Amino acid sequence: MIQAARSGDEAAFAHIPLVGVWRNGFLESVHHGTAVLTGTDGSVVEGHGAVDAPMFPRSANKPFQGLAMLRNGLDLEGELLALACASHSGEAFHLEGTRRILARAGLPESALRCVPDLPLGAAQRDAWLADGRGPERIAMNCSGKHAAMLLTCVRNGWSTEDYLAPEHPLQKAVRQAVEDVAGEPVAAVGVDGCGAPLFAISLAGLARSFGRFAGAAEGAPERRIADAMRAHPQWVAGTGRDVTDLMRAIPGLLAKDGAEAVYAVGLPDGRGAAVKIADGATRAHIVAIAALLWRMGADEQTLATFAQSPVYGAGEVVGAIRAFPLLSEPAR
Repeated sequence: MIQAARSGDEAAFAHIPLVGVWRNGFLESVHHGTAVLTGTDGSVVEGHGAVDAPMFPRSANKPFQGLAMLRNGLDLEGELLALACASHSGEAFHLEGTRRILARAGLPESALRCVPDLPLGAAQRDAWLADGRGPERIAMNCSGKHAAMLLTCVRNGWSTEDYLAPEHPLQKAVRQAVEDVAGEPVAAVGVDGCGAPLFAISLAGLARSFGRFAGAAEGAPERRIADAMRAHPQWVAGTGRDVTDLMRAIPGLLAKDGAEAVYAVGLPDGRGAAVKIADGATRAHIVAIAALLWRMGADEQTLATFAQSPVYGAGEVVGAIRAFPLLSEPAR
């Protein structure tokens, strides 16, 4: 049974056309969405769509979860801290890193409460299936985060069996961290795909948070997370992933994607940007975030591989997926 929209839900979907799909010069499809730029002080500099409406950041919230863990004694640095904030592809080093975190906690893989899954990366998934393996918790793209959550619980003497419960001390700390960096109260609570509590904030709050992480002072926990992710982008995503490649391409950039076509970035000067594609199409969110980065002054040549994706016909490139003119020129 289809449930009718509740009063007020319509405002959350005040999206606008952001990305088009052109085939042989003909506009074939349109992806609507919401996009926002925030300044060094966290204020909205430019907004397209209902940037103050609540939305679920999905895995773009992982740096916030990492912040809550660092505040509560998580003792990880470098690639393992990056993995704690990752949506990894399931490459061998990702799984080995997750096991290293679990070993620090003195816990087996069975302690993980993320849902069993196949590796997120296509090549890793194919190899996994070829080996005759099915869904496993260690292969789930959030397993590094869950291992870090367990380690945080062990460091604090908290229970590990129910660490995903919203009333657990760890998840209360995550909610507080989300509200602190977004500068606004949580608007709704859901359950993410991995099983962890998910806290709704505005798209402006998401962009603001990434600016605060990317521009945080040396030694601050936000800076520790940003530095780990920027230094080890392959641990945040994986080989060939646009998050990995984007952070490598733009010095000092902090980037993280999320399910349902959410993408957020932060620059070292404290500015942030975020996009949410209404229909959840990930083919559009990297194009839109590249357009926002261009508006923020990023080099056009550096962004060229991200700013559009090819459209094929008969095995040949016949068009492109690219942002509409609204986002096609640098902001003044």
